Amino acid sequence: MADIALAASPIATPLTAWLASGETQPETTVYRGVITPRELDARPVETEALVYGAAVHDLGWLRRVKVRGEDRFRWLSGMVTNTVNDLAGNAGAWNLVLNAQGRIQGDLAVWRKGDTLELEIAVDQLDRLLTHFERFIIMDDVELATREEETALGLTGPKAGEVLGRLGLPVQPGPMMHARAEFNGMSLRVRRGYSEVGEDYEIWTSHHSMSKMWKFLMTGGAVPVGCAAVEAFRVAQGMPLYGVDMMERDLPQETSQMRSLHFDKGCYLGQEIVERIRSRGNVHRHLRSLELDGALPPVGAALMVDGAAAGNVTSAAELQLASGARRFALGMVRGEAEVKNGPLTYGAGDAAGTARLRSGPPAF
Repeated sequence: MADIALAASPIATPLTAWLASGETQPETTVYRGVITPRELDARPVETEALVYGAAVHDLGWLRRVKVRGEDRFRWLSGMVTNTVNDLAGNAGAWNLVLNAQGRIQGDLAVWRKGDTLELEIAVDQLDRLLTHFERFIIMDDVELATREEETALGLTGPKAGEVLGRLGLPVQPGPMMHARAEFNGMSLRVRRGYSEVGEDYEIWTSHHSMSKMWKFLMTGGAVPVGCAAVEAFRVAQGMPLYGVDMMERDLPQETSQMRSLHFDKGCYLGQEIVERIRSRGNVHRHLRSLELDGALPPVGAALMVDGAAAGNVTSAAELQLASGARRFALGMVRGEAEVKNGPLTYGAGDAAGTARLRSGPPAF
């Protein structure tokens, strides 16, 4: 697992600091710009929880940013690729952030609660995106305020809703919906994110109550897992990560993440390029999900078809399951290789094998 766009001086998440104060101190690593537990149980146990059960994990790499001011809706809608004004009062949307040339500067989630707007941004993108946004607050009545008083825990897996139900916490009926909850003296925000497999929740709470919430989720049946298993599960689902699978040089349609784009919401930065691609023709490569037969290739390994270059691997991971190991990857694949729709090959040192284009989420 690669360390991704590291902050200059990453700090430990509240969960990491609390676990380090106990008798068992987990191995840690830098992930998404913070120090977080790498593993909390045997890897197969963690993977099985993510794939078949419910896993509780650190989301201390997320930051919430309040968007305030009279012009907040109009301004934010002009800065991101998805809808803002038409969000329901308890909903969110995943967005890309573009420059004027339509190139991706980062990604984030926009959440609405009534008339309030909030961003969720990964720590490794926070400073860069806030600097980008500040350049475009000119005569607008807009203020961006980072919230530091709360942290988030993740609850992932097909039985995540069952865990919440056992605890009496709100189970959201669909992705990108959220609700507040009062629970055992804690004020929580429960957000359901987007997932290709199972369910994916964020539970936001204060720093001082985070450890209590962690224990409650375990009591409800969740298995603690570290970021290594979470990262591998991300790759298996085909969920791209900015700075790894999506880069600053990339155009939105090249990432195949059409759920991040809204074509009827009005003008936004980079929209002209996005619309030109939609109306005049497709891009010549796409980020695709792959399942592998062979050893894990390194990042950047060339993908080939009929002896010709067809793209490259951006992420690769192995899921260790009771039924056997399965290997997955994300890769930028050229259009001509997609048309052929045959197996791709790769070879880099001792890592060689074939890669099959996946048309949907993996079946487990």
